[in-house]
Amino acid sequence: MNKKVTIRQLRTGVPGLDELLGGGIPEFSFNLIAGTPGSGKTTLAHQIMFSLANADRRALFFTVLGEPPLKMLRYQQQFSYFDIDKINTSIKFVNLSGDLLDGDFDRVLARILEEVESFSPSLVFVDSFRSVVQSAKLVRDDSTRGLQHFIQALGVQMTSWQATTFLIGEYLSQEESSSPVFTVADGIIWMLQDVHRDAMVRKLQVVKMRGQAQRPGLHTFRINDDGVEVFPRAILKFGDSLTSEISSNQRLTMGVPSLDKMMGGGLPVGYSLLVVGPSGSGKSVMCTEFLAEGVRLGEPGVIAAFEKSPSQLISSRLQALVESGKVSVIDTRALDLSIDETLHDLVTLIKKTKAKRVVIDSLSGFELALASIFRENFRESLYRLTAVLTNMGVTVLMTAELEDRYTDLRFSSYSNAFLTDAILMLRYVEIAGKFKRVISVVKVRSSNHSKDICFFDIDKDGIKIGKPLTNYYGILSGQPTVIDGSDSKAPA
Repeated sequence: MNKKVTIRQLRTGVPGLDELLGGGIPEFSFNLIAGTPGSGKTTLAHQIMFSLANADRRALFFTVLGEPPLKMLRYQQQFSYFDIDKINTSIKFVNLSGDLLDGDFDRVLARILEEVESFSPSLVFVDSFRSVVQSAKLVRDDSTRGLQHFIQALGVQMTSWQATTFLIGEYLSQEESSSPVFTVADGIIWMLQDVHRDAMVRKLQVVKMRGQAQRPGLHTFRINDDGVEVFPRAILKFGDSLTSEISSNQRLTMGVPSLDKMMGGGLPVGYSLLVVGPSGSGKSVMCTEFLAEGVRLGEPGVIAAFEKSPSQLISSRLQALVESGKVSVIDTRALDLSIDETLHDLVTLIKKTKAKRVVIDSLSGFELALASIFRENFRESLYRLTAVLTNMGVTVLMTAELEDRYTDLRFSSYSNAFLTDAILMLRYVEIAGKFKRVISVVKVRSSNHSKDICFFDIDKDGIKIGKPLTNYYGILSGQPTVIDGSDSKAPA
């Protein structure tokens, strides 16, 4: 009879990290937290320790020539996870700097073993490698050989204890991780700071986690008042789609009856709609109409407004919708955003409010808000964002600034038109020395729709769509059309 050994997983208490690990840290595993200086390794280790440590699961934290415990705790207590009542009860700090002054690594290893046997911890943390390496350079020449033996012996010892253990070390790159301890470790978490031009982004990678399926790739994380928060890179899994459960004839009304008719009965549920046009053409008004119609029908909405701060919405109709509690706003004013962080906030708010309609206004502002390192992969990131949201069953409306050149007919400034299921185009035409707004439905996937280019106007009651241009002037050729003002049929 073949029975599997059940390995208990310990929840780390770090938002988003357990998802990357495949459920949590395997109990009694030996783990390495490594990366560049200042990337957040010690903060991550403390957050895991304070989350897991209790009266029945005690933790032992060794510092090796690094920051003295008092100095380290002075800064760590600024985070919300810090619990002073656990110090010297369920958590014990041991400073090994005195044992390492003469480079006697055997004595340091003996001290560690002594403390472990005395305290009987369930969690053991040793911080940090870099301090030991620097110490070796200050003493006799054969210290390097002793150092390698010490690290290898420590790694072997940590794998043999009935404890979940963590070794914390600084490396400038993964190419430097040639130590045998990387082979012995059951789990490896790599942290780094990615600097690109004037932007700095923190990233985390689960390089290795034995016995469970970890999430591959680099993932964005931030350090805030609550500690480390990881934003797993959005990956659409097979079978996650909810759109297959939505009937193809289910449609959302846009809040403008004439526009619903032009679109063949409204916007299909679970579609992504791109509204493009030049500045002042009415894109944001279209967003408001879309959300207001949802509120009228009892369909909550979410808006990520990248071109306006909440204070700029005070006098607008949109602010009234927000105050009603039926429309929620994502805070997008932070610098150096990442696609995954924004998507994480959107998904969280959608689930919390049970939103059916999502607005991103605009992609132009979104791109500017992103850290420069993410702008280079904007198209790929935008694909993941729209795929995840629409597969949740929500309907997405996005706007994009598009320069009106009259002679050029373009549907996206990013060559991203293929990413969306429907496109509305807002343009200007010149008539009798005045600009007039026109609207057209470029596409609605798998649906019949109007091919007309229609006049529209905006007043206090919203968008009003008029008659097609062909009723007056024949089909436009793409050139600006100038009409004599004496034409009695010309629109006002």
